[in-house]
Amino acid sequence: MNVQQLVEQFRVDSLDREKPYLWGEPEVLAWLNEAQAEAAVRGRLLLDDSTPAVCEIAVAAGVVSYQLHPKVYEISHLRFVSAATSQACGLDLVSREFLDSKHPRWRDHGPGEPRFAIQTETRLRLVPAPREAGTLRLEAYRLPLKQLTHCNDKPEIHEAHHAYLVHWSLHRAFGLPDSDGFDPSRSASSLGEFEAYFGARPDSDLRRATRHDEPQVTVVHTL
Repeated sequence: MNVQQLVEQFRVDSLDREKPYLWGEPEVLAWLNEAQAEAAVRGRLLLDDSTPAVCEIAVAAGVVSYQLHPKVYEISHLRFVSAATSQACGLDLVSREFLDSKHPRWRDHGPGEPRFAIQTETRLRLVPAPREAGTLRLEAYRLPLKQLTHCNDKPEIHEAHHAYLVHWSLHRAFGLPDSDGFDPSRSASSLGEFEAYFGARPDSDLRRATRHDEPQVTVVHTL
């Protein structure tokens, strides 16, 4: 479905089919963009392993911290590829607490071959600092790269999910307290339909927990 079809579906489902509309086009379009982003996070729908701007980060010798693409929220796989040898080495995503427990002096070690990475909200820290240049290659869950703006634009998530985005728009529309269409019961039921399909939104603690996979076996990495 494209934007025009999704807006038309919203008009039908909300009974807002006659001009002047209760909810204008800019509002509905904003809600559809919200819906796609919510769906992508709740359902982990957009796993990217091929977009260079998202999946490749240039690494400089001695530099430990790197900016993630702003649309990335969870890394599923990470490896460092040496510029000199083209050899790839997998990195474990771990927490600072894990390194403090297993390798208390990890902050003090000199450059070497990176073995671990710490993901924060927007950055990656390599441990130890890389002694040579290379490339970080990611497989990551992300938000949509582009906003829906034109009538022929289509959501980036699979077409099978498109119709369910309208439920979020209905939730937002009927939830506006200063609107003539304010209907908290319909807002709640529309949210329920959306969550029944895409799932509940993970809170910040759960999202933080997915940023590292602490090994459950004896760690063989040395720093």
